[in-house]
Amino acid sequence: MLDDRMHVVIIGGGFGGIATAKGLADAPVRITLVDRRNHHLFQPLLYLVATAGLAPADIAHPIRSILADQSNATVLLGEVSDIDPDEHRVQFADGAHVHYDHLVLATGTRHSYFGHGEWEQYAPGLKTVEDAIEIRRRLLLAFERAERTDDADERRAQLTFVVVGGGPTGVETAGAIAEIAFKTLTKEFRSIDPSSAQVILLEAASRILGTYPDKLAVKAARQLGDLGVDVRTGVTVTDIGYRTPNSCRRRSMTGRMCCRLTRARRYSRR
Repeated sequence: MLDDRMHVVIIGGGFGGIATAKGLADAPVRITLVDRRNHHLFQPLLYLVATAGLAPADIAHPIRSILADQSNATVLLGEVSDIDPDEHRVQFADGAHVHYDHLVLATGTRHSYFGHGEWEQYAPGLKTVEDAIEIRRRLLLAFERAERTDDADERRAQLTFVVVGGGPTGVETAGAIAEIAFKTLTKEFRSIDPSSAQVILLEAASRILGTYPDKLAVKAARQLGDLGVDVRTGVTVTDIGYRTPNSCRRRSMTGRMCCRLTRARRYSRR
């Protein structure tokens, strides 16, 4: 049966894509929502997956389930490889395509390394479940490696964690790592004291949480300090890479990685 309703194609099943689809629930249109993953991710809680506080399934929900009761919405799993605006066509990586009358791009964002894409192998961002799982793996392995080594410098390196970026995600992640080190794991190891870990939060601006009011930023910095986080503002990371412990004595280390820094203003209260 020919369907002559306007066809709205939405690329992306994040907050914007889902909200757009739901907002058109009563409109005389047919909707096709396309995403390369079959789940909607609640990104604000990704840091808890990265720090082993939640399982991935706790913050991911099938897109089909979300739109199951919306009769004018269809969900397609696929990766978009091209868009032809002249032909009103969305091309998929597997060769399939879909035509549209109206197109909505709600693909979200990715983290930025400010022209240093090579840093990603050393310092993953936190935008996807895969990112969170990789960070969790590195975080927990650091404690395990520290437990097994007899080298004091290596142990200190493994127990130093650096979070770059003092926005909401960076603040929450640094705080969660501190709680793991200074509270959760304190009795679970025999050769190391997890509370001897160093958690450093770096921010290039003059304060953390730059989009929030000054009062909240100051309060957050104080609370992080109380948790044991070394908050450093006005500091720019200029290099990230693997180094030996001795070569990083005047820099900030995490595992066997080293960040070259400018001078920083500190808020640590620990």
